[in-house]
Amino acid sequence: METRDLVIIGGGSAGMAAAVAAYDKGIRDILILERTEFLGGILNQCIHNGFGLTHFKEELTGPEFLTRFVKQVQERGIEYKLHTNVVAVTKDKKVSYVNAKDGAITLQAKAIVMAAGCYERNAGAIGIPGERPAGVITAGQAQLYLNEYGYLVGKKVFILGSGDIGLIMARRMTLEGAKVLGVAELMPYSNGLNRNIQQCLIDFNIPLYLSHTVSKIIGKGKLEAIEISQVDEKFRPIPGTEKRFDVDTLLLSIGLIPNNDLLDKAGVAKSSTRGASVDEHMQSINAPGIFSCGNVLHVHDLVDYVVAEGAVAGEAAASYLQGTLKESEGPCLETVAGEGIGYVVPSRINLANAGENVELKFRVRKPSKNVYVTYSLNGQVLKKTLKPAIIPSEMEIARLPRNLLGEEGGTLTVSLLAKEEN
Repeated sequence: METRDLVIIGGGSAGMAAAVAAYDKGIRDILILERTEFLGGILNQCIHNGFGLTHFKEELTGPEFLTRFVKQVQERGIEYKLHTNVVAVTKDKKVSYVNAKDGAITLQAKAIVMAAGCYERNAGAIGIPGERPAGVITAGQAQLYLNEYGYLVGKKVFILGSGDIGLIMARRMTLEGAKVLGVAELMPYSNGLNRNIQQCLIDFNIPLYLSHTVSKIIGKGKLEAIEISQVDEKFRPIPGTEKRFDVDTLLLSIGLIPNNDLLDKAGVAKSSTRGASVDEHMQSINAPGIFSCGNVLHVHDLVDYVVAEGAVAGEAAASYLQGTLKESEGPCLETVAGEGIGYVVPSRINLANAGENVELKFRVRKPSKNVYVTYSLNGQVLKKTLKPAIIPSEMEIARLPRNLLGEEGGTLTVSLLAKEEN
């Protein structure tokens, strides 16, 4: 069986950033496995701008951003295989993959970085009443057809869900000549970034129906119309609030799920994000040598954050291979998502391995104004930060000085506290 030092599963922005970081730290035997025909992942179809402001200090389109990373991979001579599907990963770091050239291969990796991205929820995930005609498609799939292959998927369009991909496709479809009749959002607030609400809906006079969902799909062989309904506090359609829209296309932007089927089968511990439970170096807490980064770990809102996290995982994988990333047998902190917080990454902090600052990433459960984000160690508040406004669509990043965390271990809880409760 062939042995490789570092195998990276996924050749998108996270995987390429991890590969470059590991190479720059001295690892030369690196293999990237990518299932599609190009490196770059989802960025190949994101032809809008807004990428790279943090990492490259300039505004780029998705293809421009990924091209810079592909160049870095190629300049370093890092090996990659395209059209390659990874079918199995084990906790002892065996990787099985298939492609047309090599056939079915199993190799032994000394370290693995999981960077396989995420996938979209589809119509079956939410069980909309009605038939299943042609014309019901995820927003990301529509983006792929239009931006990579040049196919306009519809001319009279409605969008369910106000995630960023759905909002961006509302603008994109409009610019291509389609009529976008509206966007329905189950929650009483949008799940997209504020700038996308403005630039993709308001600027084009596309209505946003908050606290609404698609309650009926009409049409058998081909989509003919949909009905949307207002929902109550338990997200149930309210009879008598139905609105009908004659459409040929329904785009679904109803959430992203980390693509972690491989880790599920391998028995790697998972967190509430549906990604792996990892420590401060992005290493799985129950599978040493397996690292995760990017959207396979938790869904990000900015690709700049994805590549930064990929670099952390790549450098840590290099340290693991070089024997400098020591397994901590001392005290650890388990992170806890407290009041108002959806999740916290990492799941565990090894105090012996933590650097000068410990980075925490989290999202809130709902929009809030004038609240404190509090960081508590074993019930005692270490730090609090006033937030005039905070929303679920924007990932928060906090850096806590290592000297605040003590030496005893325990739990580190992130919570929201209303200003008046302080």
